[in-house]
Amino acid sequence: MNGFSSLPYVTPGLPGVGGRLKERPDHFVVEETPAYEPEGEGSHLFVNLTKEGLTTREVQRGLAALFNLPVGAVSFAGLKDKHARATQTFSLLVDEAHPDFPSHALELINARLPVKAHWARFHRRKIKAGHLRGNRFRVTISGVEPGMDEAIERASRIADRLREKGTPNYYGPQRIGVDGENATRGLEIIRGGLSVGNRWLRRFLISSYLDHLCNRYLARRVERGAFERILEGDVAKKHSTGGMFLVEDAEREQPRYLAQEISFTAPIFGPKMWETRGQARELEGDILGDEGVTLERLGELGVRGTRRLGRILPDLSVEVSEEGLVLRFTLPKGAYATTVLREVMKNPDC
Repeated sequence: MNGFSSLPYVTPGLPGVGGRLKERPDHFVVEETPAYEPEGEGSHLFVNLTKEGLTTREVQRGLAALFNLPVGAVSFAGLKDKHARATQTFSLLVDEAHPDFPSHALELINARLPVKAHWARFHRRKIKAGHLRGNRFRVTISGVEPGMDEAIERASRIADRLREKGTPNYYGPQRIGVDGENATRGLEIIRGGLSVGNRWLRRFLISSYLDHLCNRYLARRVERGAFERILEGDVAKKHSTGGMFLVEDAEREQPRYLAQEISFTAPIFGPKMWETRGQARELEGDILGDEGVTLERLGELGVRGTRRLGRILPDLSVEVSEEGLVLRFTLPKGAYATTVLREVMKNPDC
């Protein structure tokens, strides 16, 4: 099964800068953009902190142990890379309304855990997966292959192209596996050839396979020249509100697509997925059927199906530091930084 590195670029004619990522944690800095701010009262303590060298789940377990809570009482919006400097917010169900508790919690976290806690405030509801607008990135690429002046020129040309046209919202290797191994195992589960007892892992591997199919659709759209236009029958999404609608007149909607007001959506297959029509339906074609998988079978496995924003529009800027070439950009929730970085670097393993 093809992996992430085989996906087509949207800037194939623009040479990349090569280089290396994550030589130090501060070379990959990510900060959540919250969906809302805590209100200052309630039984859920929101704690904003920065971690390095720890997975999000390791921090979750550390917070649970520190406050004598079950792990399920500590939640977060999204997973962050272990090999990065990541700032994110956790919520703890503490049932503690004392006004001094947040400050005491900060002191305890900073004294006992290998993280830097910045603030703590109460809120009425816990953080759930996906409760964020997106993530801000500051990524340093070290060891660029051309000279720095040439690297800046190359990266700037690519950045101009991505700001103007966007890039496919591919799932990264974190989901499908570097060589597609997660997706391969997911397909084996769907076909009944692999049994996985762990429910979380089973669900993850099946989702990885569906993510792989989504990548295949996006790749097909790029390869057939249908990435830079909206199609009749697309299910489009409004960037401002998140609302979705069926495109009945592609010619009428194309100016809105070019103005980055709307984008097409890509399929996450399942029996409850909003189906496309016409040209868009033809483009989706037999992606699912080619694998011998049916919507009915996915339904039996508990898959519902949905649609994913097909195009991301990174506000990418390029600068230089003593450590290398620095990229700054913001992505919506669910989008992967590797999708942007691979366009700039053009490394086979990125």
